[in-house]
Amino acid sequence: MAALNSSSRMTIAVAALVLLVVAAPSPASAAISCGQVGSALAPCIPYGTGRSSALPSSCCTGVKSLNSAASTSADRQQACRCLKNLAGTVKSVNMGLVAGIPGKCGVSVPFPISMSTDCNKL
Repeated sequence: MAALNSSSRMTIAVAALVLLVVAAPSPASAAISCGQVGSALAPCIPYGTGRSSALPSSCCTGVKSLNSAASTSADRQQACRCLKNLAGTVKSVNMGLVAGIPGKCGVSVPFPISMSTDCNKL
């Protein structure tokens, strides 16, 4: 999981964006794992840290996949928690770049992207 460690903050922000897109609550248990979240968003790391000026199509594929997979409130909350747990390991995340990823991938997010997202409200 070395790639996840180097991408935590960016990954958290992207996942939080994607997870908040579908905000209808559901009492179901989470089916998404931290491994799935990290794997889906790992291709976004170079862009989100400014190491690449181009957003890879595999990043958008991951964002869209995670958005589809996070169909319940429990899923969104779990994915958010996974990402927040990883947040402290990335020091070079550019939140401005991260905030723009969903839009660049054609995923609509009706809220501001923030590291202070309350996962329990997703």
